[in-house]
Amino acid sequence: MNTSGLLETCRVLLLPGWLGSGEGHWQTRWAALHGFTRVEQDDWTWPRRGDWMARLDDVLLSDVRPAVLVAHSLGCQLVAAWAAHSRHTGRVQGALLVAPPDTERDDMPPQLHNWRPMRRGRLPFVATAVVSSDDPYCDPARAAGLCVDWGATRVDAGPRGHLNAESGLQDWPEGLALVASLVNAPSVQP
Repeated sequence: MNTSGLLETCRVLLLPGWLGSGEGHWQTRWAALHGFTRVEQDDWTWPRRGDWMARLDDVLLSDVRPAVLVAHSLGCQLVAAWAAHSRHTGRVQGALLVAPPDTERDDMPPQLHNWRPMRRGRLPFVATAVVSSDDPYCDPARAAGLCVDWGATRVDAGPRGHLNAESGLQDWPEGLALVASLVNAPSVQP
């Protein structure tokens, strides 16, 4: 897929999850292949929700073009929390939320406890969520509930794990097509 047209009208901001996205991850591949902007956080090991939200605001305000947010895992929770508090949500054209985790589960690592409670308000922009039927970090029913609460269209990826490098997505052209559809989506009024 030719992505040069995507970058003329919008910026694509990649929002990795806890511990970042490694070399084989589709987000890392997209940054290298398509020139999308990876939002780097100061601390990938002990992520602080407020710090991550402030960093997203900084990156979003660094360019006048609207943005499409492409979040994986904890990055999805970042989008929900940021949208609940930021005054700059109008700069977002849409969001692709991939493998949102349930940070309220009892077995979540202590590094993620400050991401509780999860923000579940309706997002003020178009959103598509891609969920797996066997994601080890979120039960499918819980993921479906998050999609409803966020007002996100749910795409079932089938049994693909956490939709990361281990899922074998490679350059993930299906995900890229979802990004393109968000670039061209009509705006949502809050």
